[in-house]
Amino acid sequence: MVRGMTQAVQAYSYAGPSTLTDGKLGLSTSGGTALSGPQTHPRFFSGLLSHAAPAAAGLLAVADVALTRYHQPRPGWTRDPVVTCDGDRLRFESFSACGGVYARLDVLELDGDVLDRGTTNVDVNGPLREALARVGGRDPLHLGVGPDELTVTTLDGAVVEKKVPLPTRWLRGFAEVQVIAAGFDLRAELAGPHAVRFLRSLPRGARSTVWAVPSGRDLRVSSGPAPGGVCLSGTGRVATLMPLLRFAKKLRVYGPADGSSTSGAWELELPGMRYTLAVSPEPWRGFSGEGAVLADLATDEAAGDADVVGMLLNFEPTVELGLLADRSGLTIERVRAALTQLGSAGRVGYDLHEAAHFHRELPYDREQVAQLNPRLTAARALVESGAVRLEGDSAEVTTDGGVRRVRVEAGTCTCPWWFDHRGSRGPCKHVLAARIAARVDVEVTV
Repeated sequence: MVRGMTQAVQAYSYAGPSTLTDGKLGLSTSGGTALSGPQTHPRFFSGLLSHAAPAAAGLLAVADVALTRYHQPRPGWTRDPVVTCDGDRLRFESFSACGGVYARLDVLELDGDVLDRGTTNVDVNGPLREALARVGGRDPLHLGVGPDELTVTTLDGAVVEKKVPLPTRWLRGFAEVQVIAAGFDLRAELAGPHAVRFLRSLPRGARSTVWAVPSGRDLRVSSGPAPGGVCLSGTGRVATLMPLLRFAKKLRVYGPADGSSTSGAWELELPGMRYTLAVSPEPWRGFSGEGAVLADLATDEAAGDADVVGMLLNFEPTVELGLLADRSGLTIERVRAALTQLGSAGRVGYDLHEAAHFHRELPYDREQVAQLNPRLTAARALVESGAVRLEGDSAEVTTDGGVRRVRVEAGTCTCPWWFDHRGSRGPCKHVLAARIAARVDVEVTV
């Protein structure tokens, strides 16, 4: 990967294109990390998927999100999905080009050989997309994640290469969405017929904003907020749920526990798998602008703790905080902050259904974290320049725009940015600077 201050470039090199022929789906892989070490074309799984049609439709839905820019659509985005094999399931993930929609398909019933555990990119090309759209019936589908030796031999000279820009907005979204999702609660669970009826009742205008409000065993559409409701801003952003409705067993809707954000997540339970969509508060707001990771990244211990916790991860289906705390000797709070740091490097995600983190490895370096969070970089610069003066639980931060007064614990500030967002997009740089300075002051005193 070639890296810059504002954009990275992901270079894919596949042994050949992914294909679907005679009931055999072969997904070509490009790079990645496995238990056996770094691999050029890792092989993770070979076996049967018991439910071919929903699996094909779910994979196509994940690929559709990876190709889509929901805000100000324009062509040219060709990002490939990521797949993680953790031994008893496959997780296919993608993120929209605009950074506002995250998709994941969890394939839960594997019948075959797990050859290794790890994460890689998979090729989803045009002909494969057309073939996936034609899959039907109840026959099982043979799936291979990674080329077998015979395939590599027969595809000699058929290397597929792609170079794809990865904007920082997109990279930061993977970190933000897992932190935001960890603060969601289950708000509603609908049986299949109710789920179909509700989703089909959503306004057809792609930019419409509605609230899904629990009503007995059902959901109703409201034009404004209501107790227990979950906001969906830009109803067109859940379009990839619609082709899956014919397989839907249940719909679960998740939203912030304290109602502080208008983001939410939508999960369809399918035969042997789950499809999850998380959407940002507004179509024009990607998850990268939410600032949810900043509080944890600003702690002095986070980077070092992340090294310790990271060495304990082993591509587990779920990451248990208590077990990591015992093994690392860290508190639960420090383990959680370390997971945020690891999430910023693409190394953990969050599963709402399991209410737990999971281990995966995306191809980004930890050194990018500071570059991907300019507010945190600016806050540290203010501290280093001596711009912060502490006064008990308050602080004055001197900037070119004037003196900003901060209440450290409350996280309030007199700057225009804070008045615009009121903490809904994370702390401003002045609050971060005051909190960093307060910790330094305590350490010096001790």
